[in-house]
Amino acid sequence: MQSSMNEALQYIEENLDTEIDEKEIEKITGTSIYHFRRMFSFLAGMTLTAYIRNRRLSNAMFDLLREDVNVTDMAFKYGYHSVDGFSRAFREWARCKPSEVKHQQKHKLKAFPKLTFQLTIQGGADMNYRIVEKEAFKIIGVSKKVPMQFEGVNPEIEKLAQSITESQKGKMHEHANLEPRQVINASYHFDEGRMKEEGYLEHMIGVLTDEEGPFGGLDVLEVPAHTWAIFSSQGPFPQTMQEIWAKIAAEWLPSSSYELVEAPEISFVEDYSNLDNVYSEIWMAVKRKD
Repeated sequence: MQSSMNEALQYIEENLDTEIDEKEIEKITGTSIYHFRRMFSFLAGMTLTAYIRNRRLSNAMFDLLREDVNVTDMAFKYGYHSVDGFSRAFREWARCKPSEVKHQQKHKLKAFPKLTFQLTIQGGADMNYRIVEKEAFKIIGVSKKVPMQFEGVNPEIEKLAQSITESQKGKMHEHANLEPRQVINASYHFDEGRMKEEGYLEHMIGVLTDEEGPFGGLDVLEVPAHTWAIFSSQGPFPQTMQEIWAKIAAEWLPSSSYELVEAPEISFVEDYSNLDNVYSEIWMAVKRKD
């Protein structure tokens, strides 16, 4: 896993000034581009799209120091369709205009080094999980598009939770006939497959059911039958849960016989009354590696 991911990063590095073929990444890693993007985000703390954008702008910074290079050349070399688009992206990243780089070289220039993965497989003494086969089910609740956030409580998800009415809560509990029979959080439809990725996802707060409805105006997400790896943890919230997300990517997935499949990522918290000692679960849809 580590060597194939680093080989994929090297392929990306060698093609920063041309089109990056996702099929080639799949061939190198032996997994889907979806899985590679999810793994990359978990391990690097940023999306693959953001990494590629930053590496291109970093290389452009050094190219612009050369006397025989102009801004127009750099814009088209690194895949921008207009000089204005390149200049805007460069200015946001470097805090200076491309035309100002030569004058800035005696002062502070920005760089974004190539990433290399060095995974440490530590074993899962503190990772409690079970593998469960589940038939198709529905998640019903209230959903919203929210920005992706790797640390801390996501304020947009908090706003979503606060927006749920008593009537909606009543409808959810009326139809919650599948475990865990309480409110869950589900993240899905990640933006990472899009070249102009802005780091958004769909998030639903709801319950699991196998009923046919109607569900009184609640949003409905159909989830097909899958194998699920269910990780449980207990400790300070949300830090403990976020540490488990990282361990799944950095330790469990590389050393297990499973890989992620495209499906909602589900989590639930049993009780928020004591945030220093919260029981939580993370559900990840998986399949056995070929």
